[in-house]
Amino acid sequence: MQSAIATLDLCALADAIAKGDVTSVKATTVALERLDLIGRKLNAVVRLDDERALDAAEAADKLRASSAVLPVLHGVPLAHKDLFYRAGDLSGGGSKIRADFRADVTATVIARLDAAGALDLGRLQLAEFAMSPTGYNESLGHARNPWNPAHVPGGSSSGSGVAVAARLVTGSLGTDTGGSLRHPGAMCGLIGLKPTWGLVPTDGVMPLSASLDCTGPLARTAQDAARLLSVISERDYEAALDTGVAGMRIAIPGGYYRELLHPDVAAALDEAVKVLRSLGVTILETTPPDMALINALMQIVMSVEAATIHRRWLIERPQDYADQVRSRIEPGLLYPATRYVEALSLRAQITQQWIASCIGSADLALLPAISIPVPTIAATTEGDPADVAAVIGQLTHCTRGINYLGLPGASVPCGFDAAGLPIAFQLVGRPYAETDILRVAHAYQGATDWHQRIPAGAELN
Repeated sequence: MQSAIATLDLCALADAIAKGDVTSVKATTVALERLDLIGRKLNAVVRLDDERALDAAEAADKLRASSAVLPVLHGVPLAHKDLFYRAGDLSGGGSKIRADFRADVTATVIARLDAAGALDLGRLQLAEFAMSPTGYNESLGHARNPWNPAHVPGGSSSGSGVAVAARLVTGSLGTDTGGSLRHPGAMCGLIGLKPTWGLVPTDGVMPLSASLDCTGPLARTAQDAARLLSVISERDYEAALDTGVAGMRIAIPGGYYRELLHPDVAAALDEAVKVLRSLGVTILETTPPDMALINALMQIVMSVEAATIHRRWLIERPQDYADQVRSRIEPGLLYPATRYVEALSLRAQITQQWIASCIGSADLALLPAISIPVPTIAATTEGDPADVAAVIGQLTHCTRGINYLGLPGASVPCGFDAAGLPIAFQLVGRPYAETDILRVAHAYQGATDWHQRIPAGAELN
């Protein structure tokens, strides 16, 4: 029974609870047990609120017995990245510095999940201060990829990616400032959806860079991601999922987006394009603009805004940062204000140029999510710092610019490399193109089974 419940995706579990086929107490008990056993082994868990979660599950079951109308996530147990605040609870942001911080507010997105009937089981691991595409956390330890624990799970929403991929919970909220939902989505075999900047509230969430930060879901299916996004944005993204994709046009930008592509990744993306063609999608080829400029402007914005948040701690507690994290934040103290204002003022113009160049007359663009196979933890933490930096740079090659542009994007699993680690493509659209992104991802998942594969780390046998 435990394994059967753990294999259900979010929408299936919500339906089962609503019908009375599974109680919320049972689903919550299974999730808590798996988080405590498997989640801690993979270092995906920061804190579990067992008693509160089980009390809420009992209340959910009582309400189901007495009410014919239930919210869309009634009784469904979830857990989230440890930078979403709940008033009175600890929220450490993956750091030593905030280990004792208790929030006095509840994040709007957490309140919206509460109102939709979801249960909050606790908080999941992340990179220190959300500052790593791998999930790097020197003080709390690295979360481990359930497909192979020697490899990174992607970050900064690392625990969320691990927990959803390993079937510990059916969905989780994370944040994305340079790819931090799409990285764990791609490296763990999930949908990692970064919404259009500003679509989803970020109040009550520990910030990294306010002009870039986005809150979004990690889930196993496009339908699950659509339901979570619908709740946290208060818009409907499920209604159009089954309308099909025949007649849609998807652009494949070359140049910059192909220059670091590993053969395993290239082959998987080519096969994904074949599937989309078979579904009636027209494929166009496009050429990206100067991505070096976009990446440089993104770096200025993120560095300055992060350094503004961390300035006092950098002065008073520099020893409590990991070297890799501090070295990424400190340059933001040195940029002139004119460069920062210039980066922000150019944003709208450059976004339109990217859309015209990369998407053109198409509906969406299809890019690699991660250009290289999922690296090991050792390759991203040990050896020559220049080599480590090169690997990390390759991981963010196709994602970080999208945050500067403020565009929506999602990782979609599309295969495995020679070592058995997930590969994904990334769908990117114009502002507020989430409906199209989810529709294409849903159609692709209906024609493939990559998202149904279960990692050995899930331990369902």
